Amino acid sequence: MTLPLDRHPRFVYNQNMNAHRKARNIEHCIDAAVSRIAAAIGEPARARILLCLMDGRARTSTELAVVAEVSPPTASAHLKRLKFEQLIQVQINGKHRLYQLQGRSVASALEALSVLAPSSRGKFVVRPTNPLRAARTCYDHMAGLLGVSLHDRLRAMSWLSTRKPSAGNQDSATLYDLTPSGTVALEALGIDIEAVRALRRRFACACLDWSERRPHLGGALGAALLSMALRRKWVEPDLDSRVLGITRLGRREMLARFGLQV
Repeated sequence: MTLPLDRHPRFVYNQNMNAHRKARNIEHCIDAAVSRIAAAIGEPARARILLCLMDGRARTSTELAVVAEVSPPTASAHLKRLKFEQLIQVQINGKHRLYQLQGRSVASALEALSVLAPSSRGKFVVRPTNPLRAARTCYDHMAGLLGVSLHDRLRAMSWLSTRKPSAGNQDSATLYDLTPSGTVALEALGIDIEAVRALRRRFACACLDWSERRPHLGGALGAALLSMALRRKWVEPDLDSRVLGITRLGRREMLARFGLQV
C-alpha cells in the first residue's frame, strides 16, 4: 500500500532559523541607526544647529556656535557628530568651511518634528558688509547678491542645465551645461562659447556664496560672464577691494537681457 506524500509545509530548522536571524539582524540595524540619529538630533545644541540650517543656507562653525549657544570647540564636536550621522555636509570654499543639511530627507524629518514641537525661535540673520554683499568678485567670477541673482535667473530661464559628473569625480560641486537657448543668448552678448569650452578648467559650476549662502555661477562660463560685464561697462571694479559697482547701464541691460532687477 502506497502512502500519500505529506504536502504540508515542514519546518526546516537550519533554513528557517537562518532566515529568522537575518530578519532580526536587519531589524536590529535599523533600530540602532534610528536610535543614533534620534540621539544626535535630540541634543538641544545640535537641534538648534539643524533647525538653523533648514533655510537652505550654509554657515560656518563660528556662526553655528552662536546659534547653538556653545563655545566654538563644542560646536565643532557637535558638527562632527552630525556629519558622522550624515545629517549635514561640509563644503570647502577657499578658506571657508560651510555647513549645510545633507539633503531634502533630513529637512523633511526636521519639518515633521517641528510640527510636533512648534518653536518661536527667531531666524538667524547674517549681515556682512553691504558693498561686498551687493556685488563682488570671487576669484574671476561674479559673487554677492548680484552673482547669486544672475545664477538664479539663468536657471529660471532654462539657459543652464544640470550635468552629471564624470565617473570617478569626487567633487561635490553641482556642474552645469548651457542649453541651446542659453548658448544663443550668451553668444549674442559676445561670449565665444566654443572658446570657453576649450579652456582647461570646469566649464560651469555652482560656487557657494559666503554672504548669500546660496550658489553663484563659477567656472569658465562664470569668468566669461564677468569679462563680458566689465567689457560692456555693466560693472566697474573697485581699485582697493573686490567690490563691483553696478553702473546705470548695467542695471538697464541686466533688466532687459535677464529680467534681473538690481
